[in-house]
Amino acid sequence: MPGPASLHEKPHNLQRHRGGVVIDLRILLLAALVAVPGGQHPDQNSSERLNAMFAEYDEEFLELNPISATFRGDHRYNDRFVNPLTDEYGAQMRSLQERYLERLGEFDPETLGPQDRLSYDIFKLQRENTLEGYTEGYFDLRTLMPVNQMFGFHTFLPLLGSGGNAQPFNTVDDYENWISRSAGYTQWTDSAIAKLRAGIEAGVVQPRLIMERVMPQLEAHIVDDVEESVFWRPITNMPEDIAAEDRERLVAAYRDHIQSVLIPAYRKMRDFVRDEYMPHTRDTVGLSHIPGGAELYAYNVRTITTTDLTPAQIHEIGKREAEKLLAEMERVRNEVGFDGDMQAFFEYLRTDPELFFDRDEDLLAGYEVLREEINAALDQIFDVMPKADYVVRPVEPFRAPQMAAGQYFPAAPDGSRPGIFYVNTYKLDSRPKYNMTALSLHEASPGHHFQISIAQEIEELPAFRRFGGFTAYVEGWALYAESLGRELGLYTDPYQYFGALYFDIWRANRLVVDTGMHALGWTRQQAIDWMMSNSPMTEQDVVAEVDRYIVIPGQALAYKIGQLKIRELRTRAETALGDDFDVRKFHNVVLTAGAVPLSVLESRVDRWIESEGS
Repeated sequence: MPGPASLHEKPHNLQRHRGGVVIDLRILLLAALVAVPGGQHPDQNSSERLNAMFAEYDEEFLELNPISATFRGDHRYNDRFVNPLTDEYGAQMRSLQERYLERLGEFDPETLGPQDRLSYDIFKLQRENTLEGYTEGYFDLRTLMPVNQMFGFHTFLPLLGSGGNAQPFNTVDDYENWISRSAGYTQWTDSAIAKLRAGIEAGVVQPRLIMERVMPQLEAHIVDDVEESVFWRPITNMPEDIAAEDRERLVAAYRDHIQSVLIPAYRKMRDFVRDEYMPHTRDTVGLSHIPGGAELYAYNVRTITTTDLTPAQIHEIGKREAEKLLAEMERVRNEVGFDGDMQAFFEYLRTDPELFFDRDEDLLAGYEVLREEINAALDQIFDVMPKADYVVRPVEPFRAPQMAAGQYFPAAPDGSRPGIFYVNTYKLDSRPKYNMTALSLHEASPGHHFQISIAQEIEELPAFRRFGGFTAYVEGWALYAESLGRELGLYTDPYQYFGALYFDIWRANRLVVDTGMHALGWTRQQAIDWMMSNSPMTEQDVVAEVDRYIVIPGQALAYKIGQLKIRELRTRAETALGDDFDVRKFHNVVLTAGAVPLSVLESRVDRWIESEGS
């Protein structure tokens, strides 16, 4: 694991293959781009001006989004909190998109080389999509529901302030930066309450069951003793080299800040939700049940999947995929010799004590073992590796009941902080052993950690491609990564392979229930019933997942739609190239240009196939 690096030091691009071969990401990137021709006469001056413009955009974006800078390892704004719910912020972000879309018009895309043309097209699409969100009022609609059990600063602030995530707590300045930054939480609380009140007036409110899940999240931070607060942890873990005088001052400052600023803000939100907002919440769950919701959902579906598929088409794709995967599950059930039908097998998988750990530490240790096994096998199908490492940590108790089985937070690009694979240890009887391999492949390597780290470490890419991207690609890759278990020699146990099918049908079911609830009028119970009858998921996981789809409409569609496209492109390449197909080269083409729209990925792979064939 590389140590901390200065922000002025550029980490090298050499990635050591575990077999001893050294791969240079710059060479891979250039080789991949040869297969993606742009203009025939690249203009060097245009290239320099275009990339300078991208850098200027990124600087303005980070200044408006200082926490994003912190997550990248850029610590210039660690003391800043920008409230995204204010009208001023919305106007500044909209202006940013408009100005840079206008500036993009100064360039003739036909004069750009392949790398720059790709950046041009992606940057243009992102600005246009974002501007549509502002001009059509979709973002305004979203801000009327700024609090749910999955997202909101009420859960995000403790992640930053606990000392175990992107916000550093190494120096006196770091500790003072956090006091300055977290003071902005009171402003966000006031804005969120104002937006929620406006939502009541407009008939745009959260479902009651969602806000019932928010209440314990707020209660968790209203403590009598500040030393029981998650925000006290940086004091408990204060570095020994901080001078005694500074230590004493910081201890007093944190005690006062938690007691007089943070706890009152949580109490204020708790009281508002309980006493004023809750009576106005709705019994329905679909986005189409609120004014403008159907249009917002259609926008979400199009921009998240980067396709023109309609909700009804995606619904049918999900049903077909679920049927196909159930047939494969039947085959595995017969292979293991289970005496009973598929529903009985599902119940066995949900309830047999031998399939679950009794202790949190055993579950976490199991993922550590998998980490070593998977890392040792990756060079069979990859010849490019990220420099960044990752660590396994349990999901914090205050958010565990509402969280899924796993979650990933990216590493710092400069090597100063590893990626974090969060494992949910809440209710161990809902965390089966047989799906651990697939979950690790998805969240860590070669899934999210692998793909995101590789993109971040390619310095030749403009920042919006290194650190941004498209959900259908990001989640599609991670789900595709789950399917690589057999090639990596990991699914030798039929139950572990069944775990991969479990996760795959889970994502197919998402296509059905997400579109069902938000576009086709399904109830929450219909969604739960579908998930329970079409997978061995425990009720705890099914309920948490369905409630997740309720509050982030459309996001769950990205996984299966992206995976199907990547798998389709791999099959196309295997068929076209036959014995000349090299899976390492295919993976390089897919991984070394950042998270791109699915249509762009398809063009890249098609041109690579053409160049390989010739």
